Amino acid sequence: MIRLFRFIGLVEGITTLALFLVAMPLKYWFGMPELVRPVGMIHGLAFIAYILAMVFILPGRGFSGKDWMRTTIASFFPFGTFLNDPFLKRKQLADEARIA
Repeated sequence: MIRLFRFIGLVEGITTLALFLVAMPLKYWFGMPELVRPVGMIHGLAFIAYILAMVFILPGRGFSGKDWMRTTIASFFPFGTFLNDPFLKRKQLADEARIA
């Protein structure tokens, strides 16, 4: 299940970068605001999916309060979910070893 959460984190991170590095520069530098609304909506849905996935997937998988805080904060910063992914991969491997 942590693998699914990592995938959702990847999507959330990619949509953040698409918004900040594609849609917003097109709007503010080139006067082309057309992409901000759809990319922003997709990013918003990805963010909500990330938070919901945290609530439903992570409990009971060995995450401490500090781990929860780290994973939550990662969603608020560009590149945060990418930087947090190696940590999540270690948690995933530990969880899979525990279950097997």
